[in-house]
Amino acid sequence: MVIHRVPLGESILRPRSRCPQCGAPIRSRDNVPVISWLVLRGRCRDCGGRISPRYPLVELLTAVVFGVVGAVSGLDADLLWELPFAAMLIAVALIDLDHRIVPNAILLPVAVWGVAASALTRPGELPELLAAGAGAFCFLLAAALVHPRGMGMGDVKLAGVMGLYLGLSVVPALLIAFLAGSLVGVGIVARHGAAARKRGVPFAPFLALGGLVALLAGPDLIALYRDRFLS
Repeated sequence: MVIHRVPLGESILRPRSRCPQCGAPIRSRDNVPVISWLVLRGRCRDCGGRISPRYPLVELLTAVVFGVVGAVSGLDADLLWELPFAAMLIAVALIDLDHRIVPNAILLPVAVWGVAASALTRPGELPELLAAGAGAFCFLLAAALVHPRGMGMGDVKLAGVMGLYLGLSVVPALLIAFLAGSLVGVGIVARHGAAARKRGVPFAPFLALGGLVALLAGPDLIALYRDRFLS
């Protein structure tokens, strides 16, 4: 719902979820994530119109990511910032794929929540988180100024928000994002020729990938680098 409505400027609270074909409000029993879509066989109960499998796939992906985050990080107060951060990454990645935008309507409240939740759950880390957010923002801003065709201000702001949540772990997140983006870019050029260099590739999905990896293993990646190359 967030992925569909926010780019259109629609409220995520009202009206209720409705059939994309006939506009009929979806009953509560037909709005259970994944299960209702399977029970209805991907069809609207009222008009029989097809409901995209993307809805249950996104719901399932989010559930899996939440489960992995809980299993890796533990069931503690940090979930107050970890789960909203993971959900945001999934949403902006798909929105950027669809519309080539990263909406401020998502980034701003998530940034505010990140600072507030961190002030409650890890107040001692707040200076590092703010510095990491500013550093990631400035780094991506420099990249956007150098290569505006491949980087937009939405990506810059997303990197800043990632720093607010990840702290120093935003460094491996950005490295993974640039590595993944470069590999995809090379693949596109190899398939379509040198003219494909002019094609814009959404970068938020790569940032989201890096953000999720860093959320799960960022401190471990930093420790591995320190032990291998700085010791």
